[in-house]
Amino acid sequence: MVERFARFSLAIFEISRCWHKLAAEEMAAYGLKGAHAIYLTAMYRMEDGVTGPQLCELCGRDKSDVSRTIAILQEKGFVTKEGVNQSLYRGLLKLTKQGRAAAEQVCKRASLAVELAGGDLNEEDRECFYKSLESIAGHLREMSRDGLPKL
Repeated sequence: MVERFARFSLAIFEISRCWHKLAAEEMAAYGLKGAHAIYLTAMYRMEDGVTGPQLCELCGRDKSDVSRTIAILQEKGFVTKEGVNQSLYRGLLKLTKQGRAAAEQVCKRASLAVELAGGDLNEEDRECFYKSLESIAGHLREMSRDGLPKL
């Protein structure tokens, strides 16, 4: 049991560390940080725009992080907010032309990274992996919300 926990934990941490390093390298070309990649890719998928609360859900981030990041992305010309005199949480956030171009490039690079990282997996293995990962994430989300059950 301990061995399984160690393998799982080390693999997750290594994936996260490498992913953040790659994201930082890609986002540096735009004068942004690696953490901004998740916002650009989420907004890219939502062509009609997204609200602040929706972005919190899509990116798994809290309101304060979304607010700070959107302020940076607006300042750098990647995002606009539609709806004059509306707060972040009522306005509709959209990528600018510059933001859409950056997000498209980041999405392409992310797809390439995922393809290369899983290059030795066949489709059946890949489907099993993602199904398992989503199951584990769901259960961990429940436990982090409700607490671990008592033994």
